[in-house]
Amino acid sequence: MSFQAYLDNIETKTGLTPRQLIEKAHEKGFDETTKAAPIVEWLAADYGLGRGHAMAMVHVITKGPQISDKHVGSDTTHADPSNTLWLDGKATNPNP
Repeated sequence: MSFQAYLDNIETKTGLTPRQLIEKAHEKGFDETTKAAPIVEWLAADYGLGRGHAMAMVHVITKGPQISDKHVGSDTTHADPSNTLWLDGKATNPNP
């Protein structure tokens, strides 16, 4: 599953776009200095997200939407069409 697909599935599961979840994370005090464990625990407790989906959110909460170019256009399981993840909802993604 691509990184973007994880984010799209999170939106389906929670009803919130990744950007909305990032805003909620910041309201809770999570930022680029926060370790993964408290974010994963929060996402599991409040939204029922499993570890894989939560770790995708950890990345965008702590590192932003940029991902490694090695995943762009590759034939790997986690291949994405762009090195910038779309955070504003799957319905408006220009690179579906």
